[in-house]
Amino acid sequence: MNKLLKISIITVSYNSSSTIEDTIESVASQSCPNKEYIIVDGLSNDNTLDIINNYSDVINKVISEKDTGIYDAMNKGVNLASGDVIGFINSDDIYSDNQVLQRVSVLFSANPGVDACYGDLCYVKCDDLTKIVRYWRSNPYKQGLFKKGWVPPHPTLFARREVYKKFGGFDLRYRIAADFELMLRFIATNHIQTEYLPHIMVKMRLGGTTNRNLKNILLQNLEIRRALRSHNMSSSLVGFIAHKGWSRFLQFIQRPK
Repeated sequence: MNKLLKISIITVSYNSSSTIEDTIESVASQSCPNKEYIIVDGLSNDNTLDIINNYSDVINKVISEKDTGIYDAMNKGVNLASGDVIGFINSDDIYSDNQVLQRVSVLFSANPGVDACYGDLCYVKCDDLTKIVRYWRSNPYKQGLFKKGWVPPHPTLFARREVYKKFGGFDLRYRIAADFELMLRFIATNHIQTEYLPHIMVKMRLGGTTNRNLKNILLQNLEIRRALRSHNMSSSLVGFIAHKGWSRFLQFIQRPK
């Protein structure tokens, strides 16, 4: 019988009182029995911590202290994690159903050679989590995809803790695209073994850091281009823009099966 893996889930929060309860309840509802839930708060000054404290029975570790940004907080969460596998769920996101972590656990348990897995993500309206606005359907990784701006949805990524130990955490030189650089480093540069789970794993509210406005979208893409150059994966700017634009268009017209 395969060993039951422990999955560490990390949520980073700052003044998230309007949404974090949905996130916590989403994690609490997961049928996976062997999970660890960690919340890293950046000294919220609303009632985020009051809400977190109401769920002390389902949250294993909480810290609230000053950080230098979301990726610094994520690194703190990785350092606190004791699970075999690590995943992130943002403080304004939810899992699509209560079987997400169970599917991940089964995949890793049955495939000891797999280092990481990821799936699909839906963007939903802020005030109606059932209303899908964009559908980010991913696909199995093929060499060269990152050069085109392809990347799995980071909230759907689950990686073995050993991968973080071996290849490091989030590079804080990237303010808004450190998740892209991390997945680029893991998957394309160091060739970890990945598996694509063709399921919607996460529902993300529109309005997050990277899609909040045109300035942040531009900054993110400039950082992505810088990350590619740092890993010797420079690509055509025209091709990059065309592929990103086409991918975004497909997200708006695609619908879940």
